[in-house]
Amino acid sequence: MDMKKIRVGMLGLGTVGGGTAALLQQNRTTLEEKIDAQIVLEKVLVRDPSRPRSVDLPADCLTTDPAEILDDPGIDIIIELIGGIEPARRYIFRALRNGKYVVTANKDLMAAHGTELLAVAREYNRNIFYEGSVGGGIPLIRPLQYSLAVDRIHRIVGIVNGTTNYILTRMSQDGMSLQEALVEAQEKGFAEADPGSDLEGLDAAYKLVIMAVLAFGKQITPDRVHVEGISAIKQQDIEYARELGCAVKLLAIGEQYPAGLALRVHPTLVPLDHPLASVLKEYNAVFIEGQAVGEVMFYGRGAGSLPTACSVLADIVEAARCLLYGITDGVIESKIGSTAFVPVEELRARFYLRFLAEDRSGVFASLANVFGDEKVSLDMVIQKRRVGSLAEIVLVTHDVREGSFHRALAKVLNIPAVRSDHSMIRLLG
Repeated sequence: MDMKKIRVGMLGLGTVGGGTAALLQQNRTTLEEKIDAQIVLEKVLVRDPSRPRSVDLPADCLTTDPAEILDDPGIDIIIELIGGIEPARRYIFRALRNGKYVVTANKDLMAAHGTELLAVAREYNRNIFYEGSVGGGIPLIRPLQYSLAVDRIHRIVGIVNGTTNYILTRMSQDGMSLQEALVEAQEKGFAEADPGSDLEGLDAAYKLVIMAVLAFGKQITPDRVHVEGISAIKQQDIEYARELGCAVKLLAIGEQYPAGLALRVHPTLVPLDHPLASVLKEYNAVFIEGQAVGEVMFYGRGAGSLPTACSVLADIVEAARCLLYGITDGVIESKIGSTAFVPVEELRARFYLRFLAEDRSGVFASLANVFGDEKVSLDMVIQKRRVGSLAEIVLVTHDVREGSFHRALAKVLNIPAVRSDHSMIRLLG
C-alpha cells in the first residue's frame, strides 16, 4: 500500500527556511518511520528563484506567487518563515481560511497577534504551531501548553536571545568590546545584519510575551514589557560584575504579583552560583517557577538555523499527526483573561551604578544627600580607577523601590561634578 503523503508549502527560504528544508531532506526516512507518512515539500515562496542557496531544491519547487501555495487545495500545511508582521499575518489568515494547518517561527507576529490568530484557527477547526518562535531548539511552548498547564506559574526568568548571550560571553571570557563580539556573532550566523532588535532587547521581549500568555493565561501585548538592551554595557561593567561575583546577562522576567503581572527585559547581574550564569554563548535557558512543580529549567541552543529548524520540523510532524488522525484543532488553548500590570516603578531591586565624577571634596557628601533624600540605602561603594582627571565610581544599593532609585539617579546626574555617561544594571533578586 502506498504511504500517505502530507504536502507542505513554505513561505520563505532564509536562514531558518533553508535549515528546515535541509532537515526535511536529511531526515526523510526518520520522519516516515515516525508518522508512517511522507512529508513532501511541494512549494517554497522566495523573492528571487535564481539566487544561490544552501539547500538544493528543484526549480519548479520555487515560486514568487504566494497564491500558488496558500490557495492550492493539495497543500495541507503552511510553514511561515518570512518573519515580520505583514504580509505574514495576511498569509496565515488566508491559509487558515483555506483549511490548512500553520507552522510558524515568527515571534514578532505571535507576540503581537497570537491570540487573534489562534482564535481564527479555532474558528476554522485548525491550529497554529509555534514552538520555533521562542527558544530556538528548546522545547518551551509544548511544556507550557501541556505539562505545566495545570500548575500555577509564579515566575519566568530566562536568557532567550542567543545573540546577546554570545556577545556578553565573549566580552566576559575574552575581553572583547561589544562591537567586536557583535561582528564575530554576525560572522558565525548568530546575529542578523541589522542586530537592533537583539541588542535593544525587543527580540527577548517578544519571546517573553509568547511565554507569559501561556504561563499566566492572560492577554499580553509587547507594549506591556519594560525593555532595556545591552548597548550601554561596557567592558568595565563586565569586570566589575566579576569582582562582585556575578555575570552580566540579558534576562527576560515575568512575575505574578497580587496586584498583577510585571514583565521586563533588561541586563542583570546574575550571581555566579546561579545556573543562568553558566549559560554561555548562543545557548538559552529558561527557569519556570510553579506552585506545585517548583523550579524547572529548560536549556539548549537558542541561535542558529538548525536549532530553530528542528523546532519547526517538530511542529510539522505534530501538524501531520493531526491530519493523519483526524484531530481538527490540535492543541486546545487555555482561556485567556485580562489582568492588571504592575508598573516597573513599583518593583523592588538592588542596583549597580557606574559613573564618572570629579575627584574633589564634597562630591561624596552630595551623593550621600541625594540617596538619603530618596531613601536609597547603599550596600557598597567602589572607587579605584581614574579616567583622566575623573574618578570612576561604582555603587551597589540595597533592595530599593525602582521609582526611588530612578529619582535618585536623575538627581545624581544633575550634580555638576558628575558626568552624564553612566551604566545602571539590576541585580537578580
